[in-house]
Amino acid sequence: MISRRNLLNLAGAAAVAALSTGFAATSAMAQEVTLKLHQFLPAQANVPKLILDVWADKIEADSDGRIKIDRYPSMQLGGRPPELMDQAVDGVADIVWTVVGYTPGRFPGTEVFELPFMMTNARAASRAYWEMFEKHWKDTDFQDVHILGAWVHGPGMFHTKDPVATPDDLRGMKIRGGSRSINSLLSELGATPVGMPVPAIPEGLSKGVIDGTTIPWEVTPALKVPELVTNHTEFTGNALYVLTFVLAMNKDKYESLPDDLKKVIDDNSGLEFSIFAGGTQEDSDGPARQIAADMGNNIITLDAEQTAVWKDASQPIYEEWVADMDSKGIDGQALIDEAKTLIEQYTD
Repeated sequence: MISRRNLLNLAGAAAVAALSTGFAATSAMAQEVTLKLHQFLPAQANVPKLILDVWADKIEADSDGRIKIDRYPSMQLGGRPPELMDQAVDGVADIVWTVVGYTPGRFPGTEVFELPFMMTNARAASRAYWEMFEKHWKDTDFQDVHILGAWVHGPGMFHTKDPVATPDDLRGMKIRGGSRSINSLLSELGATPVGMPVPAIPEGLSKGVIDGTTIPWEVTPALKVPELVTNHTEFTGNALYVLTFVLAMNKDKYESLPDDLKKVIDDNSGLEFSIFAGGTQEDSDGPARQIAADMGNNIITLDAEQTAVWKDASQPIYEEWVADMDSKGIDGQALIDEAKTLIEQYTD
């Protein structure tokens, strides 16, 4: 017969076991999903530090720790930057941040925002980009992924070893172009466009593979550009160019989430996040510009009249792009008109 003392001991052991099981279940519930976020910039660069980490931290907090986002900068999961979109499609990574133009021709309509002198400021252009993404490309070009954000950076510009003030100054230079449209413009103006992803720019400049590059101010400190070139050319009114970005999630991974965790993702994605991301990148231009100024670099700011000369020189690029879109069954001129109208509408 079991004594009263033994019964109490058994009851106590059962309570401890139940409590332990409860703790284990609670612990298991605390982190239900781990997502891998993959991108091409160093962790200390502005986009990871000020946008992607802020977004990921908010997701983790709003999910009460049930979503954990592991961050992999500098292509740590392998591959090259142009492969990031396919990594999201194939599930190599759960979420990727990438430049849409790294795969030229794959998402042709988005190139409308990359045309020369289309953009005024990043918040206006990012808002226009998201609205046109939802209207034109969400269920067509991007149907294989779940897009969390779509935005552009601050004004793209020239950073060169020799000064660039007029289109003729580019003649004979080897310039890393930021997009297909800018590469076309470089060729039109007598420069040699060189294709390379952003992380390759420092080596390209230091080894003389390129004489300059097109990037916005904000990324220059992370790439040591002000130490590798001494001239910077910025424009008034409209930017030389911008790149289009997306934060893309594997579609199956998103669909596999319970509804409450999908809501956490949804509440932190979309239009407002896209405006925040584009605006944050542009806000980082000023401090980066100051670094170059403090180093005594030559910053050339072209006024509206000088910028107009460049705009006129870029018109053939618009004509080529519209013809290319027409050949694909896309009304390129209509996209240009729509993008310009929306950007103008949202520009302060």
